[in-house]
Amino acid sequence: MSDAPALKEIFNAARIRHIAQEARAVCPAFDQKRFLQSMLTDLDNLSLMARLHKVAEHLRFSLPGGYLENLDTLKLLAPRLNKGFVTLILPEYVAIYGGEHFDASLQALKFFTPFGTSEFAVRHFLKQDLERTLKTMQEWSRDSNEHVRRLASEGSRPRLPWSFNLRPLMLDPEPVGPILDNLRSDPSLYVRKSVANHLNDITKDNPAWTLDRLRQWELAHKHTAWIAKQALRTLVKRGDPRALDLLGATRGAQVSLQNLQVLPAKIQLGEKIALSFELCSLATTQQHLVVDYNIHYLKKSGTPSAKVFKLKTVDLPPETSLTFRRSQQIKDFTTRVHYPGRHQIEILVNGQVLGQTGFELTKSELHS
Repeated sequence: MSDAPALKEIFNAARIRHIAQEARAVCPAFDQKRFLQSMLTDLDNLSLMARLHKVAEHLRFSLPGGYLENLDTLKLLAPRLNKGFVTLILPEYVAIYGGEHFDASLQALKFFTPFGTSEFAVRHFLKQDLERTLKTMQEWSRDSNEHVRRLASEGSRPRLPWSFNLRPLMLDPEPVGPILDNLRSDPSLYVRKSVANHLNDITKDNPAWTLDRLRQWELAHKHTAWIAKQALRTLVKRGDPRALDLLGATRGAQVSLQNLQVLPAKIQLGEKIALSFELCSLATTQQHLVVDYNIHYLKKSGTPSAKVFKLKTVDLPPETSLTFRRSQQIKDFTTRVHYPGRHQIEILVNGQVLGQTGFELTKSELHS
C-alpha cells in the first residue's frame, strides 16, 4: 500500500489553522475561534470536496461583512494561501453565495483563477444563466492572462471531471464555438490542453460538430494542429475515418507489426514496463501514421477498462521500418487504482488494432 497522504489532507488541521491565521491577518474582525472550532470538528470524516465546501461556508459565518465586502477581504487573502488547490475555497465561496450578485461574482472568479482555478465555480453561473455567463467567458477568451483564457475553455467544458455535466452544451455545443475559435492557436500550452480536452469532450456527444469546427480552422498552424490531434484522440481510438482523414491518416495502413514485446512480463505495483515494437512499411508511397497503444486496466470487478496513450505521429517512407519504445510506470493515481491480473496492451495504427501483448500485475502491495 502507498504511504502517500490522502488527497483530502490538503485540508488538514494545519492548513485549516493557516487559513484562519491568514484570514485574521487581512481582516482583524474575522472570528478565528469560531472558524477553527467549527472546522476542526469531525474533519477526519469529510472527503476532499466536502472539506473544501465546508471551509467556504465557514468563511461566510466567520467574516463580519456582507457578500460584496467579504469579496474584497477574500481578494486580499488569495495571495497569502500557501497551496494552489487551497485557493479553490475562494471561488467556492462565490459559487455558494454569489448568485444574486452576478457581475461582481464573475469578476471575482476572474480575479481568483490565476491563484488556482475557478473552473468548478463558474459552472454554477453557467447553470444559472448560460447565455449571460458565456458572453463574459467569451471576453475572457481574449484576455492577456493565460489563466483567464484557460478558464473560458475549461469552465465551459460539457463534461468537466470532478464537476456536474452541462447538459445544454452536451446537447448543442454551438454556444461555446466563439470561445474555442478565439483560442484555436493560443500560444500557451496550458490553454491549448484545455481547448483540446474541451473538443474531445464534445466528440463524445457531437463528433460531427467537432470535425466540422476543426475543418474551419487553419490546421497548418502548429498550435492549431496540436489541438486538433489531441482533440480527436477518442475518435482516432475508435478508428473514425473522418478524424483520421482530418489528421491526414487514412485507414488501413499498409504496415506489418514486428517484434512486439513488453518487459518484464510480470511486475509489482510501482515498477515500470518497457514496450517496444517495429512497424514495417508495405506500401510504395509514404504513409502518415498515428501510432497509439491501449492498456486494458483491470477494475476491482475484474473487468477491463481501456485507456489509450498517444505514442507518436510519423511519416513512414516506403520500404522502411521504424522502432517504437515506451517506458511506463504502473502506479496508483487519484483517478486510477490498479488491481492484480493480466493487463492487455494493444498497438493501434490509424485507429486499428495491429497486435496485442500484455503483462501480469502481481498481488504484492496491491489493493485488495
